[in-house]
Amino acid sequence: MKMNKIEEYLEFLFPDPKCELVYNNDYQLLMSIVLSAQSTDKKVNTITPIIFSKYPNLSDLKNASIVDLENIIRPIGSFRKKARYLVEIASILEEKYDGVVPRDRDILESFPGVGRKTANVFLSEFYNDPFIAVDTHVERVSKRLGLVSNDDNVGTIEIKLMKLFNRDVWARRHLQMVLFGRYYCKAIKPECMNCRLANICKKNNN
Repeated sequence: MKMNKIEEYLEFLFPDPKCELVYNNDYQLLMSIVLSAQSTDKKVNTITPIIFSKYPNLSDLKNASIVDLENIIRPIGSFRKKARYLVEIASILEEKYDGVVPRDRDILESFPGVGRKTANVFLSEFYNDPFIAVDTHVERVSKRLGLVSNDDNVGTIEIKLMKLFNRDVWARRHLQMVLFGRYYCKAIKPECMNCRLANICKKNNN
């Protein structure tokens, strides 16, 4: 009953959930996700058009000036690491994978700057593969709604959510929970007053 209520509300709020990163192809999406670490999609979307316009293909990007990339990326933080990641990923994709981002989580996780969450987000978004990526929003929402324990780490949360939701909606539920956490169940000043899940939320029932 609880799960039905949660899923029905997510469907009500986000009947057509979409990733908010702006991209035109597979490698742009992967790199945008890498850039979004400790930042926001909104901020990333302000710099990626500059990067992909100045360096329109993988060859240009792998030979890009690190200093130039750092200056472009600087507004979103961790700019030195992220600039290096983009150049290294571009080199790997062009030299080892014919310019195509592999549809393989283990391979993706071997890329610089790509962890399990990033790989899951990419595969679920680009290929609609059945994965649940646990970012800060998904973790917060899951814990507040009592779907997981407060001391669960992201790996445990991922496993528990995969058991709670049907496999065919994993990618969809991930997106819905991200958007729910981003716009409603926010870390600061969540909009609890009008939330249909307030009565099952741990935040409101402690």
